[in-house]
Amino acid sequence: MRLFFLLGGLFAGLLHAAEPLTIDVYRDPNCGCCKAWISHLQDNGFSVNDHLEADMPALKQRLGVPPRLASCHTGVIDGRFVEGHVPAADILKLRQQPDLLGAAVPGMPTGSPGMERGDIRDAYQVIGLGPNGDEQVLADYPAN
Repeated sequence: MRLFFLLGGLFAGLLHAAEPLTIDVYRDPNCGCCKAWISHLQDNGFSVNDHLEADMPALKQRLGVPPRLASCHTGVIDGRFVEGHVPAADILKLRQQPDLLGAAVPGMPTGSPGMERGDIRDAYQVIGLGPNGDEQVLADYPAN
């Protein structure tokens, strides 16, 4: 009987571990690249709550996204911002760094998730923002 409970607990733990991460994404209703980024997240196992937002600048300000790191859409996971076309793998890196307020890919670089255009990729970085406004590079993607 004890083995039954141990196996049941193990199975329940595996089911819990397989649950997708949930991210809230706020975007302008007319933005197409935002939808493509949402698809990238879903393709990588995220569950996305898609929110249409009329006043993106006010939302970014409320979440503490500095204007220099701004892009077209803003995600929120674990209470922290994910600004712009941040790859899913780098969102997972952000979750491992609780000292950061968020991560951003400033602008809309070609080749970042949601901004694909064939094999063309601009160089871009994923920037983490610390509590004192300090920035650190979480990932560096070279141009091709």
